[in-house]
Amino acid sequence: MSALGDETGRRNGRFAFGGAALVLAMIGLTYAAVPFYAAFCRATGYEGTPQIANSEAGSQGRRSLRVAFDANVAPGLAWSFEPETDAVVVRTGRTATVFFRARNLSDKPTAANAVFNVTPEVSGAWFDKIQCFCFSEQHLGPHESAEWAVVFFLDPKLETDESMAKVDSITLSYTLFAAPQPQKSVTSPPAPVRPAG
Repeated sequence: MSALGDETGRRNGRFAFGGAALVLAMIGLTYAAVPFYAAFCRATGYEGTPQIANSEAGSQGRRSLRVAFDANVAPGLAWSFEPETDAVVVRTGRTATVFFRARNLSDKPTAANAVFNVTPEVSGAWFDKIQCFCFSEQHLGPHESAEWAVVFFLDPKLETDESMAKVDSITLSYTLFAAPQPQKSVTSPPAPVRPAG
């Protein structure tokens, strides 16, 4: 009877260990999924994620498409934000530069991050950004204004994509969100200084 009890205890222990290992693995995969998903979207243009290019296209295509611009500010950020122009017509492979204007409406310095996408979503694989304010956090002092450039091109290979055949207009959309406030480190106050004497 005791040998049977020992075997059952070992089996239950292995089962519990395996279950705990499975739960830990699932939690680890959950945390890893976010950066993997973001990398996947950047690499494939999935969900309208534009591509990041290191240089210009190198060749021009035959099609011209309208690229419209949309600018939004999330609640909690006291900034104004707008494109300099509503839309441009761009030939595939030709580099275009557009500007967005931002202004801090508050009395204190603040920072923001831009979230972006393009629609229709299928166009994300062909929309290549060379330079963009959205690549880094932006800082504005009290009532300070700035103009930020976006340099982009539409990959001429989009002309071979059947899903792009009927697309003649693309919208590049940005939303600015308040950047998280840096954590202030807690330090102990300096020790009192006693005058010498």
